This record gives sequence, C-alpha cells and structure tokens, in this order.
Amino acid sequence: MSLMQVEALTVAYGDKAPVVRDLGFSIGRGESLGLVGESGSGKTQTALALMGLLPREARAVGSVRCDGEELLHARESVWNRYRSRRIAMVFQDPLQALNPYLRVGTQLVGILEAHRLAAGAAARRRAEDMLQQVGLPEPAEQMRAWPHGLSGGMRQRVMIAAALLGEPELLIADEPTTALDVTVQVQILHLLRSLRERYGAALLLITHDLGVVAGNCERLLVLEQGRPVEEGSTAAIFARPSHPATRAMLAAAPAVAAIEPPEPAGTATRLLRAADVDVHFYRRPAGAVWRREEIRAVRAASFDVTDGETVALVGESGSGKTSLVRGLLGLLPMAGGNVTFLGVPVADPVERRPLALRRAMQLVFQDPAGSLNPAMRVQDIIAEPLRVHAPATGAAERADAVAAMLERTGLDAGLAGRFPHQLSGGQAQRVALARALIVSPRLLVCDEAVAALDAGVRAAILDLLQHEQHTRGLAILFISHDLGVVKRLSHRVLVMYMGRICEEAPTRDLFARPRHPYTRALIDSVPVPDPALPPQVPPVQGEVASLAAPPRAARSIHAVRSRSSAAALRYPRCYLTGRPARPVTAPRSSTCGRLPVRVVHERHGGDGGGVARGGLFRAVRDRMSSPERTRTCLQRP
Repeated sequence: MSLMQVEALTVAYGDKAPVVRDLGFSIGRGESLGLVGESGSGKTQTALALMGLLPREARAVGSVRCDGEELLHARESVWNRYRSRRIAMVFQDPLQALNPYLRVGTQLVGILEAHRLAAGAAARRRAEDMLQQVGLPEPAEQMRAWPHGLSGGMRQRVMIAAALLGEPELLIADEPTTALDVTVQVQILHLLRSLRERYGAALLLITHDLGVVAGNCERLLVLEQGRPVEEGSTAAIFARPSHPATRAMLAAAPAVAAIEPPEPAGTATRLLRAADVDVHFYRRPAGAVWRREEIRAVRAASFDVTDGETVALVGESGSGKTSLVRGLLGLLPMAGGNVTFLGVPVADPVERRPLALRRAMQLVFQDPAGSLNPAMRVQDIIAEPLRVHAPATGAAERADAVAAMLERTGLDAGLAGRFPHQLSGGQAQRVALARALIVSPRLLVCDEAVAALDAGVRAAILDLLQHEQHTRGLAILFISHDLGVVKRLSHRVLVMYMGRICEEAPTRDLFARPRHPYTRALIDSVPVPDPALPPQVPPVQGEVASLAAPPRAARSIHAVRSRSSAAALRYPRCYLTGRPARPVTAPRSSTCGRLPVRVVHERHGGDGGGVARGGLFRAVRDRMSSPERTRTCLQRP
C-alpha cells in the first residue's frame, strides 16, 4: 500500500476556475516525487491540501488518504495526529513561516510540546540535536536567535529542522531553494538527501527548477494550469518528454555548459567607468549609545561598461552587488572612488544629478511588486517617467507612448487599467521594464530582475532585453546569482566576493577557464538538469560570510583580471592563512594566454592557520592531491 494516495483532487475558490483539477498520484515509503510546473499551476495548493492547511474559503473535493485513512475532510484533531508525526512540510518562504516574535528555540520546543513528542529539558535537547543535524553551527546559540537575525540558508535549515522533529514518514518541500544562492541551494538539497537516507522518509519536492528535480527525485509529475499532464520516471521524462508543456520547460532550462554566450560586443563608446569605488555603511552595535561600526560593503571596485554591452555582476547574497550599483546610481553615498558617465564625473546623490543624466541611467528593481505603486494603474506607472523627464509631453502623446511601450514589451493593452496586485510575476516585471525603457535610457541596471520567475517567463524577459539591446544599442548592467542567465545574456562577467571584484573576464573565458577558486565554486554549484548524473556534492560548505565581520582569509582575496592593468595586479597573498605568500618565479616558457594574473599552488608544511567560512577554502584545499597543507596564491607571471 502507498504511503500517500491522492485521487481526483480538485481545489477551487468561489466561482473562479479550479486551481487544481482532477489530480491523482501516489507516493510510496522512502520514495521521492517531484511536482513541477509554472507559477499558478497549483503546486502549492496541492501541498496545502495534503497538509490540511487550505484556507476556509477554499473548496476541495476528491480523496487524500494516508495509510488508507481519509484525511481531506477530516477534523482538526485527526489532522493533528498526522501533522509533524507522519506528514511535515518545509514552506517556501521561511521568513514568513517562522514567527518573528518568538526565538528559534521557543518555536521548535513548541512543536514538540504541541504534538506531545517531548517536554521541558528533553524538548530543548531534542531541538538542539536537530539543529546540529541540519548543519547549523553552535545550536545552543541558534536556539536563542530571532528568525530575522539568520541568513536565508540558516532560516531554511531551521524550517527543515522543524519539519523533521517528529521524524515524519513524508516530507513535503515547497520550493525549498528558490530564493537561495547556488552555493547554499546545493547544500540544502544535499542536506535533504542525507536526512531522507537517515530517517527513511518519502519526499514530495515542489519546484519549477528542473535542475533541482533531476538529481533529487525518482519520479516526476508535471502540472499545467492545475491539471496533471505528464507523469513517469524522471529519467524517462527527461529523455522523451511527451507533453508540450514539459518540452517547453526542458527547453527553457538547459545545462549551463550547453548555453552559448553572446558574441563580444566589439569596440564601442565607453559609457560608464567606475574607479576604486567604496561604499560603507554604519551601524550601532547592540547596547552601544554613541559608538558606531563601519561596514565596508564595497571595496575598490573598478570596471567599465560600453554601448551595446551587457556586463553581469555575480556573487552570493551580501557580496556587495546591489550596494555597488546603488552607489553608482547615487542612491547610496560613495565613501571613495570616481564614477564617470560619457566622460562626465557623476559623484553626487541622485537628487542633485541633472535630469538628463538620471534619464540616461535607469534601474529595474529586484522585486517588481514592491517597486510598483500599489495605488496606481499600469498606464499611470509607465507614464510617470515621462511626466518627470518630459513634462512638456501632452496627455494624448503620453497615452500613445504607453500603448506603444505595452506592445513593445509584450503586454496586452487590456492590462493598462489594472493595478499591480492584479498582475502575475512576469507581467509585473514587464511593467517595471516598460517604465524604465519609456524614457530611452543609455544604461539599464537590472537588479536580480528575473530571480523569482519561472523558466519560461524568465526566457521571455531575457529575449526582450536582448531585443532592446540589438535594436537600440542599450547597455545593460545585470546583477544576478543565476549563472545560467548570466552566461546567456552577458558579454563580460564581474565576480564579487566580500565586497571586492575578485575576477573579471569575457563570459566565454570565465566559464571555460575560471581563475579564481570562488568563481569555480559558484560554477560547480549550479544544478545540472540531467538525471543520469550523480547527485551534486556541495563544493562550498557553510553560510555566506558577513561583511560586518569578514573572515581573516577573505581580507586577502584580490582581483583576477582578464586584461593587463597595473591596478589589477596586487602582491600575492595567501587565501588560507591571510599571510603574504613567498613569490615563486615561473619559467619564462610558462604562459597563461592573455591573463596577466594566474592562480598558482604553493606547498607549505605545518598548520596553515584557521579557515574562515571553511567551504570555500576547503574546496580549494581538497582539490590538491598532496596530503601536505596547501595554499593558493595569486602570482604575477
């Protein structure tokens, strides 16, 4: 008998069309099933139905049985016997799922006490043990932490710990890695696999990322508009997809190695130049009244952008990407450095910059729903930049420009009268692009503009950006942690770690021959949509280091550039120990192509010192075959 059996499940709200229609599937003990589909296909509603957490206004019909017992319309007392003990769920957004008013330990102990699994000191010991099992350092300290004080990866680990406290037979994971960096994502997936093996739990993995499904699910179920359209073994569906929706999803999510980057933009006018840009923040430590601490978010960042070129800025969350571009745009004060736009210095805050300069540099924010005024209609949101930058434009002319922009960005004219909350994620992102493009900027800055979109919607937005670039010579500064998107769209890539640009290279060269160990770790962490490959082992362990307390070794990381520049060449320093490395003279015959700086390995006996954020540096160390402690240095040829 199957552990979970679902038959003819239909979920609807009011008089609207059902969000889930005639869904049926089963999950055996210890089995893993991937539930995939685009946003709005009914994945999360299915998970809520399996947990008995549908809102009151939802109408559900059909059958949901666990070990033969019907649960769909069961009383709350029956559901409480199954939740946490037999069935548990990892929610999509841990920050929303965790109670912001309770410490982590209080919430975990509360789960154990509510389900009568443990109480008092025994409950605290069990909660601490589970935090240790999910890989959180110093579990006793994390028990006293607040949810908002944890990083995204740490919050997700807390959610997994909460779900596993009752040792459930079925674990439902709803988009557990959507908002995480690739290095943290691969760690969470590896953690789920290891915990499944330890507890023998079945897994229902809900995602829109086929790369995540490929290495973690034995079977696959594809939903389209609430209906199941294809089901079978993951390997068979990847090899021979039968439904157009499945084929479209696979085509929109190719392996990074199979993506062809755009051809180099060629010589063009230098549009933007940043030289040694610093951005600092100040915070007041806990308990301090007058004292402030300086946080160096960006350190000596230098690069340029030319007309018609896309430059990608990649790195983990907290690496300084957004702080850098906001400093360039005048939204944050710069602590040092110079910025020029078409040769004209632009160091003033945005409110003191001339309108012509503000018009030429436009920003698309990371969260379109949060950046669009909820009280304005789409037509007014798109027309607003014209009122600011072209006040002489008449109402009829603005309306024509808005209609043309809606058509240009692939939006239906009927959306003009809607409010932002009435738009899908892809439509809201297109509106944000239309608002930025209506004033014909020279430089468009996209801050994680496609991070939360499905593969199909993401591909359409990228096609739109490339079309605008080819037809109008638009320059794009593209911030992302999705290396597949970066490879498809960008001509050059800048890699940031701990506030520094640690590597810069043309896209094709960087993916073929990454020079910096951090870049190599990012590339190795990208999930590969191929079920024939073995599951990924995380190349980086641990959480992203904080800029407020950078690890000692991170302070010694310097730039690896693809062009010869005196500013780009720094004296060699050791990644592992933070001590200056002894220069090693390379033979004259040893060359590195066009790269003026290369990564060399120098053996060194004894203890190499502490390893901060061990995974990054351990990944470098473990690749060396010698048992001796090894250190990786930058050296001038």
